[in-house]
Amino acid sequence: MGDFSTDTISHIDREFISDLLRKGERLDGRAFNEYREVEIEANVVPAKAEGSALVRLGDTSVVAGVKVLVGEPYPDSPDEGVTMVTAEMSPIASPLFELGPPKEPAIELARVVDRGVRESGTVDTKKLCIEEGKKVYMVFADVYPMEYDGNLIDAASIAVNTALLTTKYPEKKWENGKVVDTGEILSLPINNVAIEHTIAKIDENLIIDTILKEEFVQDCRLTMAIDRDSKFTAMQKGGGPGPMSLELVDKAMEMALEATKDIQKTIEEAVKTVG
Repeated sequence: MGDFSTDTISHIDREFISDLLRKGERLDGRAFNEYREVEIEANVVPAKAEGSALVRLGDTSVVAGVKVLVGEPYPDSPDEGVTMVTAEMSPIASPLFELGPPKEPAIELARVVDRGVRESGTVDTKKLCIEEGKKVYMVFADVYPMEYDGNLIDAASIAVNTALLTTKYPEKKWENGKVVDTGEILSLPINNVAIEHTIAKIDENLIIDTILKEEFVQDCRLTMAIDRDSKFTAMQKGGGPGPMSLELVDKAMEMALEATKDIQKTIEEAVKTVG
């Protein structure tokens, strides 16, 4: 995610990547505004999650699983359910990840993807209320990187949104002071779908969907959530302290807008396979 030590990449590699970009080229031959091939498989763990998806961006792959539980609402929103994104980075995905409690990269990944979901109003949380002030549905989207070759944020955003769109769960109602099953199956009340797109700045060049070696040398990155109506719903800078001019921000927004339609279409096609 650009927050790991960059000791694993040499000064020669840094100069090589920078020189390539100055010539208009990238390590893997892609254009600056080109994603790796996006593959999405929905409903990959039906026995363990109410909704799930596997996303591959080149050699980066992420699984997202959604669980829908019943719990108590927050005191300041008694008539609203809860949505939350978490992330767990296992060494199986990369030697850069360590065992133990979530480290800063996992916390940041969850926070950025969660913000894209919340700020976009993806799930209608008022429709997740079972009984005001007593019981609501709590929607947890868990992200598990399986292979890490850069750009976990976008892969996780695509996986989480696909998993949310395919989530089905048992309907509950409040009866005689307790929660009981109705026997019906519900789909999540989806209001909006906004996918995050991350643009990295290396020197004065902007590139989308970085591979790991590019991530290691980025000055900073800009992640933007864009919905089906091509509206920007969230924006966050990270990945390093480097500055980004307003001119480059505008250019990054244009690059993200160009990319989002194809990815939204790929998600729609994956969702259709679930029915």
